[in-house]
Amino acid sequence: MKKRVIVSVFMLSMILIFTGCSQQNNASTSAEQDKVINIGYQKNGPLVILKSLGTLDERLEKMGYTVEWNEFQAGPLLVEALNAESIDFGRTGNVPVIFAQAAGAPFVYIAAGYSKYEGSGILVRKDSDIVQLKDLKGKTIGFSKGSSSHYLLVKALQKVGLSLDDITSAYLNPGDARVAFEQGTIDAIAVWDPYVASTELHSNGKVIANGEGLTTDRDFFVATKDFQTKHGEVIDIILEELDSSSKWANENHDKLVELLAPILNIDKESIQMSVERRVYGVEEITDAIIDEQQEIADIFYELKIIPEELNVRDVIN
Repeated sequence: MKKRVIVSVFMLSMILIFTGCSQQNNASTSAEQDKVINIGYQKNGPLVILKSLGTLDERLEKMGYTVEWNEFQAGPLLVEALNAESIDFGRTGNVPVIFAQAAGAPFVYIAAGYSKYEGSGILVRKDSDIVQLKDLKGKTIGFSKGSSSHYLLVKALQKVGLSLDDITSAYLNPGDARVAFEQGTIDAIAVWDPYVASTELHSNGKVIANGEGLTTDRDFFVATKDFQTKHGEVIDIILEELDSSSKWANENHDKLVELLAPILNIDKESIQMSVERRVYGVEEITDAIIDEQQEIADIFYELKIIPEELNVRDVIN
C-alpha cells in the first residue's frame, strides 16, 4: 500500500513538473514571438525605402526586437497575409484595404500616405484613335483587379457617363499589361508609377487621364488589431521612422533613384520621372480621407465587386 502511495505521489509530482516546464516553454516561446515584428512591403512603396535605409531595424534592435521583412508582389496578397495574421504591419493601396475589410480581416488603419494621384494613369498608344476618356467605349483595357487602378478606371469611366460594362476588362498585372499593350492585344492600360512613367518613356504610351479629380491614390499603413493593442509603442516608432525616411526620399531624389533602380529592375529614367511627381510622407487619417475610402467601398459594393456594404470607420484606429 505504501509503495502504491509513493508511486502515485511520484507520478503526480512528475506530471506537475512536466506541466510547469511545458507552460514555461510556451510562455517563453510566446515572449520570443512577441519580440519579432513581421512587416509586409511591396517593392514600389515607402516601406522598401525604410527597409533599405535600415534605421527601423537598428532602433528596434536596441529595444530587443527583430524585424522580419516580407515582400509581396501586390496589395491583395499582402492583405491576405494580414488576414492570416502572418504579418503584423504593412502598407498597401487604397483598394486592397477595402477587400481586406470585406473579408473580415482583423486589422485597423494606422495612418495614410500623401496623395500620389499624378503617378496613376490611363494610357493609350500615341498613334491610337483614343484621344479622350469617352473614346474608351468598346475598347479592351488592361488593369489589375482589386487595385487602385481598378478604382481609377471606374471613376474615369463614370466621369464621361460610361461604366465597366461599356469596355472589355482584361485583368492583368502591370508587367503582363505592359506586354499586351506593346503587342497591341489591348487598347489601353490603367496602372501606377513607375509603370506609368516607363510606358510613357519606352512603350509609346500617352496618359489621357491621371488621378486628378478622380482619386488621391493614397498609401495606407495597416496593422492587425492584436499587434496594435499589444505594441502601440512599436507602431509609434515605425511611423516616426517612416516620416524620417520619407523626408530623406523627398530631399535626395538622385540617391533614391540609385536605391530603387536595382530593387524594381526598372530603368533610372522612369524611376526619376515617378519620384519627381510624388511626395512621400505620413499623415493622420482625416474625415476627408475616411470619406474617400467610404466612397470606394460603396462603389465596389454597388458594382458587386465586394459582397456586402462596409462602414470604413469600423476599422479606423
